[in-house]
Amino acid sequence: MDYVFGIDVGGTTIKIGLFDTSGVLLEKWEIPTRTEKNGCWILPDIANSLRQKMEHQGIQTSMVKGAGIGVPGPVTADGMVNHCVNLGWGKKQVTKELEALTGFASRAGNDANVAALGEVWKGGGRGYQDVLMVTIGTGIGGGLIVHGEMLIGATGSAAEIGHMCVNPEETECCSCGGHGCLEQYASATGILRMAKKYLAEQKMDSMLRQMTGLTTKDVIDAAKQGDTLALQVVDQMAKAMGIALAGCCAVADVELFLIGGGVSKAGEFLLNPIRKYYRLFAFHTQKEAKFELARLGNDAGIYGAARLMI
Repeated sequence: MDYVFGIDVGGTTIKIGLFDTSGVLLEKWEIPTRTEKNGCWILPDIANSLRQKMEHQGIQTSMVKGAGIGVPGPVTADGMVNHCVNLGWGKKQVTKELEALTGFASRAGNDANVAALGEVWKGGGRGYQDVLMVTIGTGIGGGLIVHGEMLIGATGSAAEIGHMCVNPEETECCSCGGHGCLEQYASATGILRMAKKYLAEQKMDSMLRQMTGLTTKDVIDAAKQGDTLALQVVDQMAKAMGIALAGCCAVADVELFLIGGGVSKAGEFLLNPIRKYYRLFAFHTQKEAKFELARLGNDAGIYGAARLMI
């Protein structure tokens, strides 16, 4: 039997999966992400973990087709990472370094693109070839699959939809240094930011005013219960997302929007208003693009990374 490894590097933990070459996940585990000293230990730690697993399972190097790896930053087609702030990396030739450490082939990709590839292969995007996956969490990630392949772009920054400008009049600064980015309205932090802004600026009654330690989940739960202010926040989030997705589809003409990340747990409650605004702003031939929820959860990254090698 031949094997591949799928690796998903996060700022706190590194998820690793051992797969056979038919795509069956045989085992998965995690190791801590050591970001000290500009992340110099990350790739050696990965290589050491792979080596230990191979020894434990009796897997020879000749039986491993390679290791795919997703990282939280721009990655070019030749495996060059151009600054991963969360990992402490500047420019880094990830694939060449990992190959030197392991002795077998490697391919790398941006973590959001790699997760999208995993979902199209084994998750909610199965059966589709042109897909935009949107991960709504602390920030907003995007992964674009065109004709079944990841779209990378010239600098490895394709599908960075979280930093599309949806409101040029915004005065508050986004974490990227820009203003009016989609993340400022539609991410978990963006939803919470808007809720606090509405609470400060409006006088209407809201159950949110009685809550201490307000969270994004509180805002969405209040909206589900009909709280007027919370519903305004959700509507603003959906409108911003609808504008952004309509713009994306005007360029990429995708057949499916795949929604993942922690905020997506709200399910159809969020998908319905996003779909409504998308159809309002989309080009007429693209209004019927489908919306689905991602299915692989935290395993999407390791599946997609393995798919890079299969």
